[in-house]
Amino acid sequence: MPAGGRWCSKPSGCPATGGTIMRPARLCWLTGVALTAVLLWGCGRRAAQPSAAPEAQAPLSTPSTAAKYTIAVVPKGTAHVFWKTVEAGARAAGKEVGAEILWNGPAEETDVSGQIAIIEDFITRKVDALVMAACDAQALVPLVKKAMGKGIPVITIDSGIATDDALCFVATDNVLGARKGGEKLAELIGKRGKVGLIPFIKGAATSDMREQGFREAIAKYPNITIAATLYSQSDASIAMQKTEDMLTSVADLAGIFAANEPAVVGAAQVLKQRNLAGKVKLVGFDASDAEIAALKEGVVQALVVQNPYRMGYDGVKLAVQAIKGEKIPKRVDTGVLIVTKENLNEPETQKWLYPLGRPPTS
Repeated sequence: MPAGGRWCSKPSGCPATGGTIMRPARLCWLTGVALTAVLLWGCGRRAAQPSAAPEAQAPLSTPSTAAKYTIAVVPKGTAHVFWKTVEAGARAAGKEVGAEILWNGPAEETDVSGQIAIIEDFITRKVDALVMAACDAQALVPLVKKAMGKGIPVITIDSGIATDDALCFVATDNVLGARKGGEKLAELIGKRGKVGLIPFIKGAATSDMREQGFREAIAKYPNITIAATLYSQSDASIAMQKTEDMLTSVADLAGIFAANEPAVVGAAQVLKQRNLAGKVKLVGFDASDAEIAALKEGVVQALVVQNPYRMGYDGVKLAVQAIKGEKIPKRVDTGVLIVTKENLNEPETQKWLYPLGRPPTS
């Protein structure tokens, strides 16, 4: 047990959404289009070949010699590029410290019960430590308490829980990142007009904090109104449907803020289909191949890029320190970078976009 106190960032509350729009679903048609979008934009997954983390975001260092440990790493989902990069970082750290990494998570980020079952299994198997991103900030609290009570150190990454029972939280400052994204969108639309917000899952700490940060940013601009707030459920097809609803229901929509990869991909495809690329400004989180392609095409104007590699890497390194009884920090901020067409090809940007060392293909 580490000498330091147990801690995990407590997700902040989120202002009332207001003005939420609901329209009849066109999900069947949109699902087919979403699949076509994946093919058109080449939403391929970057090869997860572990390598050193970006120099500018150097991960926490620990001695390379360590005993053999078994560390369970449980993401919120496994379908998106973001989580594959987290996995690569975790496995790279595991290799350095001589730890076996047990990677398992639900396919979809909405599968809270599935994640609970996976974590229950790891606790039963008595792993040496647990690194996890919570699908739901409240629902995962009892399991974290249970693991800690059985002497299994818990490190949360990306999405924390609603109490301070975990030892450390390794993540983006999501409020700050979304605030920067909101400020960029405000700049792009001339600090006036109607905008739409596409968070992903209500109650998920990361989604709630990004919604909070965006609202805080827009509140500074009296001539900007958040006209619609619609949740994507971390599904590109649903994000397409919600974007269609926004465009149909909100006259003269000036911009959209999409809070994660599926939301960006879905919104971008609709704007492209409607010939609204560049006319309705789009800013969003993450940096999958599809998002970068949309940025190059001018469909997306800016991306809030995180460092998922470092989340996985530092999460495992901190877990080993906790197992050894060493003091660890209460919070590790992995940083964000705003990426646009103007800085896309700069060396520093490339380190963030391709932390596994793979150069861009175009």
